[in-house]
This record gives sequence, structure tokens and C-alpha cells, in this order.
Amino acid sequence: MSVKSRIEILLQDGLAPERLEVINESHQHAGHQESFDGTGETHMRVRIVSEKFSKMSRLERHRAVNELLKPELEAGLHALAVEASSPGEPTRW
Repeated sequence: MSVKSRIEILLQDGLAPERLEVINESHQHAGHQESFDGTGETHMRVRIVSEKFSKMSRLERHRAVNELLKPELEAGLHALAVEASSPGEPTRW
């Protein structure tokens, strides 16, 4: 199973989002380190809208996502960008 698929499952189970988008941005980081060619699933962006975020600060939302994705971060996910909103909040995506 891909990293992207595992992330989607973890977030679906943990946050029951109304909207979820997981984007592999690894290719945008090719050459940032000598040994990294941009392949694989090391840099991900999560765009998520969940009712569970309605009473959380931006920091609390990021912490909640990071906690759910801790197994992936420990297994080699190098970078994670999080865009988290509650229903009704404006999003840029």
C-alpha cells in the first residue's frame, strides 16, 4: 500500500473529514539533497476539512494531524504540509 493511501486511511479513521486531499509533492524537492532525486513518497501535502477542527486552534489542528500520521513520519515521511479547516471556513484550495 502506498504512503498516500495509508495517510488517507489514518485521517479518514481519525478525523472523519468532509473533504480530504493528499498530494505527493516529492517531485518538487528533487535535488534538495545530493541523494534525493524526487521519486518516492517523502513530501506530502494534506488538505483536510473536518468538524473535529471546529474548536481547535491552527496549532492544535496540526498537532492532531501529526499525531495521527506519527507512524508514517517515523517510517520515513520527511515533510508534511497541513492545510486544516473546519466546515464553513474559507480554504484556498
